[in-house]
Parts: sequence; structure tokens; C-alpha cells
Amino acid sequence: MMYFDYIGETKDIEMRKLYIIGIGAGNPEHVTVQAIKAMNKADVFFLLNKGESKDDLVRLRKEICERYIDDPSYRTVEIADPVRDPATPSYTSRVEEWHERRAVLYEEAIAANVGEEECGAVLVWGDPMLYDSTIRVFDRMIARGNISFDYEVIPGITSVQALAAAHKIVLNGIGESVVVTTGRRLADGQFNSAENIVVMLDGSCSFKDFPDAESDIYWGAYVGTDKEILLTGKLGEIAEHIEVARNEARERNGWIMDVYLLRRSQ
Repeated sequence: MMYFDYIGETKDIEMRKLYIIGIGAGNPEHVTVQAIKAMNKADVFFLLNKGESKDDLVRLRKEICERYIDDPSYRTVEIADPVRDPATPSYTSRVEEWHERRAVLYEEAIAANVGEEECGAVLVWGDPMLYDSTIRVFDRMIARGNISFDYEVIPGITSVQALAAAHKIVLNGIGESVVVTTGRRLADGQFNSAENIVVMLDGSCSFKDFPDAESDIYWGAYVGTDKEILLTGKLGEIAEHIEVARNEARERNGWIMDVYLLRRSQ
């Protein structure tokens, strides 16, 4: 940060620096050189703990730190992730309230653990720009005005990229478009005519009700990790098999992250 003194000369002002770092879809080798350089600047890492069933997500972040950070003097701070309030009827309001609670928790943790001349970091699964709330939460903290900091975003490999690579496919046909959406939006039917649909955050297997049973589906769970599961075929023939595999994997591991591409029949 810079400011001008009364005679017009510039002077440095020290300010907390935060990094939002995309770390890929689960494979430690997806972590980019840029991400590794940023991680080595951080004094403290903030890890959202989503509960005992998702301890793997915290463990992997710690393993990535151990693997790539040269100076072992860095610190880690775990933050218990608040739960969305199911009593709030509006989905948008429910998420907004959840983000506000996250902002308060991050604000308190940063104030307590990052000195004015230090750097902190948040390691984001995949890439911070795609269905992740960290940037929005940081902007909320800045708007609240209770703590001063600057932040930088480091991109990462998404599960969408990892899915395409694992299945050896291009997401779009020649001259075609790609829609990236959620299971909730797919279930609304608004993308039924799209040529290629990438679906994330689908806890209800919404593909089962997609009207084109001849569409090809390329599905993956835990993409990029040692738990990876890949299935592909005609939607009408394989949808039930995917649902069974998904339910079994979630029961076995306590959590699941999956993503898929639907490609309409020609």
C-alpha cells in the first residue's frame, strides 16, 4: 500500500496480506508453481473444518502444506464452518446469512492470528472463482470495515478440468457452447436444450430426470484423488448405476464431491 505525505512523497504502509489459493481438485500435483510461491509467503493458514465426516479435506490441505512449504514455522488455524440455517426459507437469504457468519469468524481469526506485517492464506479446493464463497466472504469483511487487509487470488485447477482430463474429452463439440450450473438449476429444467452441461453440487442426482435419455454422461467423484470414481455411458442406461455408486461412496467415506458432463444426443 502507498500514501502521499504533505510534500507529495510516497511512503509505504504495512498492511496484512491474505492469499486465497486454489489448490486443485484433490491431487497434490495439481498445485501450481504460483500457488506454491504464495504458500511460502504465508505465516498462517486458515482451514475451514466442516466436521468430523470431512476430516479428509483438512488433512489434505495440511499434507499440501507439508509437501510444498520450505519453512516449517508456519501456523495453521482451524475454523469451525457454520451450518446454513434450514429455517430460512429463501435459498439466497440462507446462503447470504451463512456467508455473513463465515465473514465474522474469518475476521476474528485474522485479527487474532495475522500481524500487521504478516501474511495469511486460505487454501480453496479447486479454483476460488467457481462455486466457492471465499472471495465473497473476504469482500464482506472489507465492507464491514472492522479489519484492514489486502488480498490476492491465486487460480487453481477445477474439478471440471480434472473430469475432462480423466475422461479424455473436450467439454464442447465444434462450435458448441458449454453451460456450467448446479444440480438445483438442472432440476429446474431451464437448461434442457443446452448442448453440453457441466453440473456441480448435485446432491439429488438430478440427471435422473433429464429429458434426453440418449445424452452421454461423463461422471466423476473425488476426481484427482486416490478415491477417484469414473463412470460414463448413455444416460438412460447408466443413471441408476451412477446413483448407486454415489450413495455407496458417500456412505463409505462420509462425504462426496462429484461433477459430471451431460452431452445431448445429436
